[in-house]
Amino acid sequence: MYSAEYERTGFQGGLEEYRLRWIEKYYAELQLFSGRTIDVPSLFIAGKSDWGVYQSPGDFERMQKTACRRMVGTHLLNGAGHWVQQEQPEEVSKLVVQFLQETA
Repeated sequence: MYSAEYERTGFQGGLEEYRLRWIEKYYAELQLFSGRTIDVPSLFIAGKSDWGVYQSPGDFERMQKTACRRMVGTHLLNGAGHWVQQEQPEEVSKLVVQFLQETA
């Protein structure tokens, strides 16, 4: 039954419900940080197949140029999706160690 419905409508509805619940729960807290920047050295690592990176066009670029004032690096790893640290643990570890060495 569920598989037929997903086949008919896709999975986006289920994801939207999850997103809306999260936003409702944390919206007031998130407002505390609205307009703030991250002013310490920052590193972004994600899987190239993680839909979250592409969910809102322009957000990834805005994060790099506006939100994170000292962005050291951004990495989208091949062969990984949402759980990049589990799908590419060696590469994630290598990038984190390199980041720590460069910013120490």
